Amino acid sequence: MAIAVEMPKMTDTMQEGVLVAWLVEEGSTIAAGDVIAQVETDKATMDVEAYDDGVLLKRVAEEGDALPIGSLIAVLGKAGEDVSDVLKEYDGAPSVVAAPEEVAQAPAVAQEAPKASTDDTGRVKASPLARRMAKDHGLNLGQLAGSGPEGRIIKRDIASALSARPAPTSVRVPGTREYTSVRITQMRKAIARRLAESKFTSPHFYLTVDVAMERCVEARRAINRRQEERGASGISYNDFVTKACATALAQHAAVNSSYDAESGEIRQYGYVDIGIAVALEEGLVTPVVRDADQKSFLEIAAETSALATKARNRQLTPDEMAGSTFTTSNLGMFGIESFTAIINPPNAAILAIGAIRDVPVVENGQVVAGKRMHLTLSCDHRAVDGATGARFLSAVQGYLEEPLTLFV
Repeated sequence: MAIAVEMPKMTDTMQEGVLVAWLVEEGSTIAAGDVIAQVETDKATMDVEAYDDGVLLKRVAEEGDALPIGSLIAVLGKAGEDVSDVLKEYDGAPSVVAAPEEVAQAPAVAQEAPKASTDDTGRVKASPLARRMAKDHGLNLGQLAGSGPEGRIIKRDIASALSARPAPTSVRVPGTREYTSVRITQMRKAIARRLAESKFTSPHFYLTVDVAMERCVEARRAINRRQEERGASGISYNDFVTKACATALAQHAAVNSSYDAESGEIRQYGYVDIGIAVALEEGLVTPVVRDADQKSFLEIAAETSALATKARNRQLTPDEMAGSTFTTSNLGMFGIESFTAIINPPNAAILAIGAIRDVPVVENGQVVAGKRMHLTLSCDHRAVDGATGARFLSAVQGYLEEPLTLFV
């Protein structure tokens, strides 16, 4: 009996996936565990494995298709086996998330122009990727012939039409207002959805302190000098902040928490798992340092560096990005002095870290050179009260201003 291969749920927050590439051809014999395709999820591009042995009888979904979880993407079975029953069960085609626009009827064209294939409703048959490409480049689908199944317009048809166009001029016409449409990735869709939910369902409030960083700068310089002598990697200011937050969170369970709207309860965690926001071109990911309060500076530094490298190489696993109890976001390396961050659900708080600034400060009635850093804590007021957040932030400030206490 032919076996349906569906779009799997590959992360805890995934709702749909984009089939990026097929790795096996129709008619290929595969075994359970073989990687047959790659799918872009809301967090990374991941491999799709076969769960059964058999021959890949039909690739139903095309590269570039966006499909909800549970949609049919392929059919396995014995060589020559009929797949019509499986296709009929899934209405004969994948549940593709189509582009929102409907294609207008093509105007009259010369007799030699190709005629697009349409469905029963008169809509041009085209893959979602082809529709997006046509829209981005101003192509009329009704004037194209498709080379896909049943005359469906696919990516290569759009590419062929674009290659036949005359080269664009580089001269901008005065008075025009042009823009470029950028396809939204699954990661960006997830970021938009989750952060909108966070901002509009979690009542945010913000607390800011200005941290004296002179002793932290001295401590980092001394540690890294010793690390350099040993031929080992040093630590960053972000590692100091992570260690300070981890130590403070172990003492302030109300901040190391989340509000569960379904049960109406606050969950205070007995462990400290800190998410470190890492910027990628398509958005942010938050790899997690587990049990951060139990780790040394050097352990935190090594783990954070390894996770950041994996994030930039798109090698993070879902487990490495899930389950944080608190998150930090650092824009100091871009010269940003202060900002507010949106809470990373289901966390009850997130810390925004600004740049270390050289500023004049008053000590004992004298103006001297100082180093200051803004920290801004965003709190979910459903779980964290103002005084609770202030005590936690004061503890973080104290650890950074007296960093030797973090080694005790």
